[in-house]
Amino acid sequence: VTQSAAQCKFRNTAFKSGEYLSYNLYFNWKFVWMKVGNASMSTVESKYHGKRAYRSSLITRSSANADKFFVMRDTLLCYNSLQMEPLYFRKAAEEGDRYTVDEAWFSYKDGVSNVKQRRIWHNPVRDPQEMEYSDSRCIFDMLSILAQARSYDPADYKIGDRILFPMATGRKVEEQTLIYRGKEDVKANNDTIYRCLVFSFVEYKKGKEKEVITFFISDDKNHLPIRLDMYLNFGSAKAFLRSVQGNRYPMTSVVKKK
Repeated sequence: VTQSAAQCKFRNTAFKSGEYLSYNLYFNWKFVWMKVGNASMSTVESKYHGKRAYRSSLITRSSANADKFFVMRDTLLCYNSLQMEPLYFRKAAEEGDRYTVDEAWFSYKDGVSNVKQRRIWHNPVRDPQEMEYSDSRCIFDMLSILAQARSYDPADYKIGDRILFPMATGRKVEEQTLIYRGKEDVKANNDTIYRCLVFSFVEYKKGKEKEVITFFISDDKNHLPIRLDMYLNFGSAKAFLRSVQGNRYPMTSVVKKK
């Protein structure tokens, strides 16, 4: 079990400013996998409160055809310092009839991580929810843990190893777990097969382990997300890499190209 230490600073060895990934989104509808939209992930060097920072975003958009069954419009944004410390996170999520905006502001003092969070309900309209939390460990959000984990050295992992970390979810801070599952060859939507490291993002409900997302990450220095399997409240979805631009290193994880 690896605990993430309070010290949030971490050396980015995986990506550079200008990385842009695009994905095809599929949804399992009555046992049939349908293409329902697109997703994109990008990282650029920017400024946050006047200081240099990485700005990362993840955008998912269901197509007009898919909207008849289910609307999915998620925009996730985060700022990390150049030393990979979480600074700010925002998630605007339109899922079905529900529309919420979550925000988290991170600060650091005397070796303690602090986070202020707020959820605004646009539909259904409710009073905003706010909370504050402090931890001696580093507190992450969904995007900042992925950004930092890409620089972890997989040579240190054995199958079944767990990485534990507190994560801000908009309304509260929850204990989260990533489990290393091993390696697998994965075919992306660009007719390329990649050797991938497999990580499971799991939750524990009533003592039972529940898979939330399975990440398939390229087994090279880039550690790019090649495929994501998402287990949602209303079914399951998959995202397959379609194209990559601005990767920092050669894609040495390619097993086979058509």
